Amino acid sequence: MALLEASGLVGGYGGMDILNGVDLNVDTPEIVVIIGANGAGKSTAMKALFGLVALRSGKVVFDGAEVTGQMPNQLVARGMGYVPQERNVFRNLTVRENLEMGAFLKPASQARMLEQVFALFPVLMEKARQPAGELSGGQRQMVAVGRALMAEPKLLMLDEPTAGLSPLVMAQIFERIVAVNAAGIGILLVEQNARQALSIAHRGYVLATGRNRFTGSADALLANPDIGQSFLGG
Repeated sequence: MALLEASGLVGGYGGMDILNGVDLNVDTPEIVVIIGANGAGKSTAMKALFGLVALRSGKVVFDGAEVTGQMPNQLVARGMGYVPQERNVFRNLTVRENLEMGAFLKPASQARMLEQVFALFPVLMEKARQPAGELSGGQRQMVAVGRALMAEPKLLMLDEPTAGLSPLVMAQIFERIVAVNAAGIGILLVEQNARQALSIAHRGYVLATGRNRFTGSADALLANPDIGQSFLGG
């Protein structure tokens, strides 16, 4: 069953189109990864889905309802979560306060979801009273993901969640993404670490100049020599 269906996305910034007809879909529940060279439109596509980039044309359907052009707060209420690559925590707030911010639309479930997030990321329980700005990069990423989970999303969209992290911490983040997906939450992931992302994904999209270049199962994309040479380091 399709959780997210996006077709013919065209849009960008300041009158310049970055997306030139992108199609994406995520079924329930699966991990889908978007890869491609810098400037291919990966993050722009994610922002367009979450209402942060205006679309000139195209259609976005989420959980059976058209949501094209809806505002981020409306999408969160519908069950869409988004974690940007940068500036994704409130650095002066404690870890716990950051997480509690994520439950502003569902205050009744705050205590239950806080318990689940701490179970998923035990280190956050240990540092619950520490300002998020004092955490390591990997721990801040856990806070950002945890805050998005506090709203009980059906789909979690992650933009470069392992950017700048060590291989060990990167592996931990990917492991937690798999655990979130195993709980029945769909994942849409933009990643520069393409090989590692495809290793945990069900399907993938390769974008080039704002268009779909390759689409297929993760195994098929990993086995494709053209993709290996251009995007996976040989």
